[in-house]
Amino acid sequence: MRDDMDKLRGTTPLDMNNPLRPQDVPASANKRHVDRLLEQGKTNAGGGKKHEEEQFSLNDDRRVKSLSPGALVAKRFFRNRLAVVGLVMLIAMFLFSFVGGWISPYGQDEIFYIYEGQQKQYVGVVRNDTFRYAAADGQEFGSAAQAQVVLAMNQGKDTFTYRDVEYTLAEEGSDFYTIYAGNTLVAMAYKDIVNAPDGVSDSSLTFNFQYGALKAYANGESEFSADGVTYRLDDQDIYNGSELAGYISRFVVRPVENGVVITRHFKEELELAIETDDPEFLYTDTDGVEYTYTIQYDPATQSWSVKQEKLTYVADDYALPSAEHPLGTDKNGMDMLTRLMYGGRVSLVIGFIVVIISGFIGVILGGISGYFGKWVDNFIMRVVDVFYCIPSMPLIIILGAAMDAMQVDPMMRIFYLMLVLGFLGWPSIARMVRGQILSLREQEFMTATEACGISVSRRIFRHLIPNVIPQLIVICTMSLGSTIITEATLSFLGLGVKFPFASWGNIINDVNNAYVMTNYLWIWIPAGVCLLITVLGFNFVGDGLRDAFDPRMKR
Repeated sequence: MRDDMDKLRGTTPLDMNNPLRPQDVPASANKRHVDRLLEQGKTNAGGGKKHEEEQFSLNDDRRVKSLSPGALVAKRFFRNRLAVVGLVMLIAMFLFSFVGGWISPYGQDEIFYIYEGQQKQYVGVVRNDTFRYAAADGQEFGSAAQAQVVLAMNQGKDTFTYRDVEYTLAEEGSDFYTIYAGNTLVAMAYKDIVNAPDGVSDSSLTFNFQYGALKAYANGESEFSADGVTYRLDDQDIYNGSELAGYISRFVVRPVENGVVITRHFKEELELAIETDDPEFLYTDTDGVEYTYTIQYDPATQSWSVKQEKLTYVADDYALPSAEHPLGTDKNGMDMLTRLMYGGRVSLVIGFIVVIISGFIGVILGGISGYFGKWVDNFIMRVVDVFYCIPSMPLIIILGAAMDAMQVDPMMRIFYLMLVLGFLGWPSIARMVRGQILSLREQEFMTATEACGISVSRRIFRHLIPNVIPQLIVICTMSLGSTIITEATLSFLGLGVKFPFASWGNIINDVNNAYVMTNYLWIWIPAGVCLLITVLGFNFVGDGLRDAFDPRMKR
């Protein structure tokens, strides 16, 4: 009956042992059906072998997709938007710090100078409205005796007694007195001052010369004799023949700095400006340069302060942001943008090296403690407890003060800082590694390594530690942010990175008073923003890695 049905269809029964050939197929057969039969015949060729597994091309939708564990972690990580944002922030800060430092045309300790008109204290001026005293040659007339003269003047007396000696006070002219002990001239009291000519010291003027000049000046005389020489008095000028021997003035001009020579012409210009209440005057110095002098009166001391304004080659400190310096300059005249780049490099390198040191010590001690257990575990954990009890911040402050006292080189100071921070930060990593290894060492693969005779060191570092790496990456990433904050805090306190090296912490340290903080925002805000972005980026990346390695921890 089956044969009859096959004849009706125009086909013959399919022999499984003989593959169907195209010439055996009637032309009226359905094309799709024929293709299926041909494929089936080819598959069954070869003596009835088992049906082979179908092969699909790489772009076939029916192909089963599988990902490695690393790819799964990366896929989960990049699905976390905050983690991706944190990664972008870190990449931007790394490019800013490392690439930016290379392309910057300035060095981190390069100081910029400008010519700036600065006012410096030049001289102090006092109008001598109180009596001064000068003792005659071979006589003594101290401050106690001078006080007796003032008392006698106030009481209107012309005599006074001091140390059982009676003195006579004689008025020789306006604001000029002489003091005698009997018939001996002891001292004189005066307000006008005799000055030596330019290039001559006032100490070379003898008492007799000053006495004769002041007496003649007070009485309106035109000449006087002193030390066997006759001098001519022309107004305030004293001449020895045609040579100027001195001049009389009531103003006392004292230079602020040693070695500054005050000429008579400058004194006259200064006196004229004071008499006319001019706040400033111009004067051409002996070198031919014209300077501006500002006069300021101090009622408390009844004196004038004279400042000289001149172009000075000074550091361009606290310069406003400009095309040459986009973030301005700091207090030392250094480019702030360049300092930020190099400061980021130092802060990031310190953070990474400290975490590497901590991770290295923590992995070794934590791995040994977790694998061997018993007394080894107990001993290492007690060491961890001891390190937890160490007050790290006071210890670092003491070490910083000691390095300041020993004047340690700034570069060596950075190395010591990294070593100290790394040596104090390993206990938390060791405790985490130890806890993970305690749970891993009892699993079947560790029993297999023991049965295969693998050495203990290879069991720990080739089979246990790699299984801890995901958690280790997360904790190290999270630790980087806190390490950078610690370094910045120490540098801000002056205990970390020292000048001329830059770090974000010691850049912020420049804000040492309220005036700088409120008026020079470009000094500290960019460094704070860089610090914020970097630490926030590390925290975002750490959270993303934690969720990617163990999705069950995601809340």
